[in-house]
Order: sequence, then structure tokens, then C-alpha cells
Amino acid sequence: MSDETRFVYDVAHAVDPLGDLEQEAEKATKHNRAKVGSARPSSLLYTYGPGAIMDLPQFTIMPTGLDDWDRIWRRRDSAPPQIHAPRLRDVVRMMLRSPDVQLRPYPWQPKKHSRSAEGNDLGVPSRVFPQWLRCTGCDMLGLLTQFDYRNTHPFRTDLAVFEHAKCTGRAGAGARKPMRRTAIPARYLLACVDGHLDEFPYDLWVHRGQPCSKAELPALKMVDRTAGKGASAVIHCASCDMRRPMNEAQGEAGRAKLPQCRGRHPHLDAFEPKGCRNETRLMLVGASNLWFPATQSIIVMPESQEEKASDLADRVRTALGDKLAKYRDNLGMIRDLLGMDGGVDVTGLSDHDLEQVLQAASAPTDTPEEQEEKLRDWDPVDLLVPEWRYLLRDIVGTRVEDPKSGLTLATRKRGDALHPEITRVLAVERLRKVNALVGFTRIDDMDRVGDLPRRLAPLTRTSRPSWTVATEDRGEGIFLQLDENAVAAWEKHVLDTDLWKLHREAHRRNFERRFSDTAGQIDPDSRLKPPRYWLVHTLAHILIRELALTCGYSAASLSERLYAWPAAEGRDPAAGLLICTTASDSDGTLGGLVQLSEPTRLQRVVNSALRKATRCSSDPICSKRTPQDPEDFLHGAACHCCVMASETSCERANRFLDRRFLLDLPGSDLGFFQTHE
Repeated sequence: MSDETRFVYDVAHAVDPLGDLEQEAEKATKHNRAKVGSARPSSLLYTYGPGAIMDLPQFTIMPTGLDDWDRIWRRRDSAPPQIHAPRLRDVVRMMLRSPDVQLRPYPWQPKKHSRSAEGNDLGVPSRVFPQWLRCTGCDMLGLLTQFDYRNTHPFRTDLAVFEHAKCTGRAGAGARKPMRRTAIPARYLLACVDGHLDEFPYDLWVHRGQPCSKAELPALKMVDRTAGKGASAVIHCASCDMRRPMNEAQGEAGRAKLPQCRGRHPHLDAFEPKGCRNETRLMLVGASNLWFPATQSIIVMPESQEEKASDLADRVRTALGDKLAKYRDNLGMIRDLLGMDGGVDVTGLSDHDLEQVLQAASAPTDTPEEQEEKLRDWDPVDLLVPEWRYLLRDIVGTRVEDPKSGLTLATRKRGDALHPEITRVLAVERLRKVNALVGFTRIDDMDRVGDLPRRLAPLTRTSRPSWTVATEDRGEGIFLQLDENAVAAWEKHVLDTDLWKLHREAHRRNFERRFSDTAGQIDPDSRLKPPRYWLVHTLAHILIRELALTCGYSAASLSERLYAWPAAEGRDPAAGLLICTTASDSDGTLGGLVQLSEPTRLQRVVNSALRKATRCSSDPICSKRTPQDPEDFLHGAACHCCVMASETSCERANRFLDRRFLLDLPGSDLGFFQTHE
């Protein structure tokens, strides 16, 4: 193992699908193909990324860690492409504690037509997981090696299947002629709160931790006649006739019967060198809390001169590596090196300017202690501040376009009937959103474990990764700014109300019950979003519901980006929102959302959304909903009938919503928007 490797790993077991394919081809026999399926970039980032379990028609797979992806890239002579987003890249470097991280897209290349070969050497390497399978014909439970794999059709990856070659059915041998039957994944796993995942030890479970008394390799069966009712299967050893139901492993009582976590990361094919002391929990293959991505994203804004200089220095440092110090004083050699293989154009720089770039590139990187201090003090709001500042700039003329970032803004006049609390409207005709994956968690979502870094499962076996995967989305949107003076006065009033006190107490209960093991070290109030966030968030949701009726996109295709924070050191207060729709597999969207930013249309949308928010089919229950001890829900007058949105639209999983902060409802006078007839 190298000094940077932090896991126990056997390189002989490296995942190399294309290498395995070449070995099969050398045998001159009909071989199984490497490709087993496909997915959209967005689903590989948010649903089926490295360490997640992806359902294929006949079995399940797990995308591997990024170390194995390098084998895919190395098969090409050209350097892997990069996504240019310096502001996001710097945050990712800080979170991954690695100064050289680059952002790369998924390994993919478009094809001229469905049967052409372009891009066949690109793809996401994956391993079959779990590797315990059950025969659908006889219930035999066995490891992968006990079944035959078949994937020979060049254009039908859905036919890839594992089969029990000599299945005789549940009646046993002699009852019928052996035949091939499909094998499916055994659906039980073991997980721990630090992101480890392991196969369920069926052989030890049925024999209660002891070896089988009749056979060294016992014949196991998984008998399940009540699918869909939890852990309903029974594990049966046909060798010694012992049986044990899986429901014994459920719940608090069952947890004590499970083995201790071994510290396994199957996506890395590695174990923690010091093991893991956590208890394990029974998990199903399709459980929604099996994999939570930890991502960061930005709307790419035009770069300032300082940002451009910093980015150029970083590209020079990354391109030259050790050669930077060696040829630091030879500007001619530096220019030649950057022109040959560095891929950094400095031909337009004078010697003086190049010297300044080299000086910035040669600056020492942060020490580990400085990195930890930055990460500890970093606030996710810092990613939003530059976007907010740029969106507030005055636009010369009626339209401004930045070719490099792709951002195109157009001013919109306020309609006479638009609520005066909305002071600024922009049509975002084009935007580029970049999203990066920094890790993942299991059992608890990232916003629940952010203060416990060890619970963020790594994407690589090395402690200093050189890249992470990212996606680019292009689309359009509408930006609205609220009157800051009105918001500040309203917020000051809300902070002194009984309703806010009840929301704060509910948040404290929720935090202490569900924030893993770190709740005792953190003040829950520091994680409670301020009233202005509840206001902007609720407004965004009702607008999404109303816009979806006329813009041509579904509500699930619209998403929110919220700018809502009070004044703090280094940043001005913000109260605004961007509702956008983006697509990762096209050059943009169709303009239906931007059209609704026209004055007459927008005021009709806003007025209609606010009018509908005054009523809910669940009223008066919804309008009077307030958390009372011991309740710990994080919303007030909001439900799926009136405000709540789909998971793809909401950045806070439908938390921090309350219609009473928008409008005066019966029994409440806290509405920010005044009634305008």
C-alpha cells in the first residue's frame, strides 16, 4: 500500500470490466459483454452513485469507487475532460481535503447512431452486489460463483442474467428434469452509521454463529412465501436441517443478534484497517436510506479578474506539478512546457504577468490544520453569496450575456398589479448549473451528520483524491427579489411570537432525536433556518405549483434556489429566490418558464399562487397545524395539498414551510404579503 492509501485492499481483485472482456475475447469463444445497463448522469449523481445499489432487470450492481474509473480513462491517449467551475472546485477541494481535485464528467461519449461503436470504451465500472443470490425455482441460496452468468446479446443488456443451471424445483432432485432458472439478489444487507455496508452472513445466521455440523459448505435455502412484509424470509440449511427466520434480525431486539461491523466499503473493495466498532443494522437492498449523496452545486456566474487570475495560477500549478519548482526561473521553458502538455494558454501574457501567475502558483498550500479550520468555519451559504451579489447588479440595457459562463440575464419591468413586496424581477434566459459529488452517507442524510466527518463515506481509497465526478445542467429560470427593509421588519416581529417559539422548540426536539451522535455538541438553534428562509421557501413552493400549470414543465422538473440569510460578517442580508428548470442531456430548455417572467403573466402567476395559498383542502387542520411537545415536525401550515413539493424540487425535503408566514390565515396575523384587491 502507498502512503496515501488508507484502506486494506487487494489489487488482484481490481474491477476492470474491459480488461476482463479482452481476456474473454482471446479465448475465441462466445463471451459475455461488459455493458450491463445505462443511466442518466443526474441519476448517477443523486440516486445511483458510487456505493449505491442500482437495480437492473435481473440483478443489482454497485458503481465502484473513482479509483477504478481511472482504468477507463487510461485506455485513451487524451486527458480526461474537465468541467470548469473554479468556485465549486475550491469548495470540493476543501471538503475532500485535497488541493488538486478536479471536476470530471461521467465517462461517456455520444454515438452517431444506436449501433455505432463510439464510446464503447467508456462507462462506469460496477460490481455485482450483493453477491448472494437466490434461485427463483428451488430457493437455493448461494454465492455468485454457484450460478452461471449470461450476457451475450450486443444490444439487449436487459437480457443479462444469472442462472441456476441445474434447478430441479422446490420438490427436489428426481421430481423433474433439471433446467435453467433465473437467480435474483438475496435482499438483506448489514449497514452501519459510518457508511460501511456488508453482505448478510446467512450461513452464520442460520447456524447461530457456529459452523454447520454436517457439511463444510452447507446447502442453504431462502424460503419466502410472503414477499413485501418486511424480513419475512426463513433461512434453511438443507445439510443439517436448521432454520432461522430473518425477522429475528429486525428492530432493537434483533440488532443485538447481529455481528459487529467489519468496516467494509464494497464500492472500494476494501476494509477499514482498524476495523469498525459500530453495531450493524439490517438493511434491505432497495431501502431509501441505504445511500444519501453529499453534493454541492453552483450556478456558474461570470468570473471577476481576481477569480480569473486565481484560476489561471491553479491550472498552471496543476499542469506543471514538480516541474514548476524545477523551472521556476526559466520563463521560456515554462511557456514551452505549458504549450506542449500542460494545455494552459499563456501566450497572451507578458513576462511580468506570467511571473505573477507563477508566484501565485508557487504559494504553499494550506496545512492540514488550516484545512480543518477552514472546513469547520465554512458555511454552505458561502456558495450562494457570489450568485446573489451578481444577480443584484444593475444591467446595462435590457439584456446581458456572458459567453464563458453561459449566463444570460434580461430585465423585466414590474407589473402594476405585482405585489410591492417583490422589488426586482429577472429573466434568466440561460444558465449553467454544476453539481459535484463529495461522498455519501448511509442511514442518516448528510445534513444530519455534517459535524461528524468520519460518517461521510469516501469515494476513493486514497486520502488525497485527484478528482471527483460532476455534472453540468443547462436551463432557464426566473429570479425574484423581496424588499429587504420589509423582510427585516417582518422577521424582527416574527422572532418574538409564540409560533416561532414553538417552531424552535420542535426543531430542537427533532435535532436531538435524529442528528446521530453529534447533537450534544451543537446548539440546535445554529441549524434552525431564520424566519426569512421559511418565508422565501414557502413562496418558492407555491410559485412552483402555479408555474407548473402554464409553463409546460412538470412541477417535478422545476427546482428552487433560495437566497435567504440575515446580515453577517462578510455578507449582506438576502431575501430572494430563483426558480429554474435544467437538463443535463441537452443544450438547455424550451423557454416556457422564462416567458412567464413577462410583467402581465408574472403578476397573474404570483397573485393566483398567493390566492390559492389562503385555502387548503385540509383546512382548518392544516392552517392551524403547530408542533406541540412531543411532536418534532419541521413545518407549520403546510401539507401536500397546498405547499409541499416533490423531492426533486425542494432543497430541504419539505421542511421549514408555513403558509402563515406568507399570508394572514384565520387566527394568525403574521403574513408578509398584504392583501391587494
